[in-house]
Amino acid sequence: MTLYVRDYRASDKDALIGLWQACDLLRPWNDPAADIARAIAAKDATLLVGHEAGELIASVMTGYDGHRGWAYYFAVAPDRRSRGHGREIMEEAGLWLAARGAPKMELMVREGNLDARAFYAKLGFERQAVDVYGKWLVEPAGGTAPDEY
Repeated sequence: MTLYVRDYRASDKDALIGLWQACDLLRPWNDPAADIARAIAAKDATLLVGHEAGELIASVMTGYDGHRGWAYYFAVAPDRRSRGHGREIMEEAGLWLAARGAPKMELMVREGNLDARAFYAKLGFERQAVDVYGKWLVEPAGGTAPDEY
């Protein structure tokens, strides 16, 4: 079946958070509802969702900071993987970024996530010679996070 990709709607919230839970994307220090609200309020960001047979099965949050495009919260339901849905929604995110002038799309992969690394390599992403540093500006609701996002 074909994946139907569109912008997030408020009615998607519960299914989207459920998808992120099923894909092990949630962390105690990241409030998914707050992340959704910030993304849809931002002028230079969007949250794309993919539906198959009326069910929300894929997502990607993307934004353009004027220098690079970024992708976050990429997810495909575990029982719907290896069908091209991940490639399709990531291509849509790339088109969204390109339409806004982004010259490059970047993303972060948690250390040890070899499946994600292999998937992104198949899409043409290359590992970059950079380290990512972070500093909390607001104490996260779930307490101080370990050395990951």
